[in-house]
Amino acid sequence: MKRIMLVFLAAILCVVTSCSVSDQNTGRNDTAKSYTQISQEEASEMMAKDDGHIVVDVRRQDEYDAGHIPGAILIPNESIGTEQPKELPDLNQIILIYCRSGNRSKQAAQKLFDMGYTNIYEFGSINTWTGEIVTEGYGRLCYN
Repeated sequence: MKRIMLVFLAAILCVVTSCSVSDQNTGRNDTAKSYTQISQEEASEMMAKDDGHIVVDVRRQDEYDAGHIPGAILIPNESIGTEQPKELPDLNQIILIYCRSGNRSKQAAQKLFDMGYTNIYEFGSINTWTGEIVTEGYGRLCYN
């Protein structure tokens, strides 16, 4: 009987833990526990506004040089530690973050949120970006 009760309690704990982790991983800022995950369409609409936002590419330099969103600055995810990046002096600035596949941008968004940034919006992958892409070294704009 004790074993059954122990297994039952362990199962409940597992379910509760999984739910809280999946809620956290959605990136929604509904309860101010994390950054806000948005669609690429929402990101594009935000980029069209003159609201002082900044677009941050968190890939490596070579990936950035191969093609990035116009106006995006490069702050590689690996360079984001526990100290505020000098390129992002305003904790309340609107920051739009992307990477190659969406993994590093989620990591970077959470690190920045944990540092105290309040307006972090993660929109995933440049691989599926349908807007303009600037290719360094070639002096031209490419379109996906």
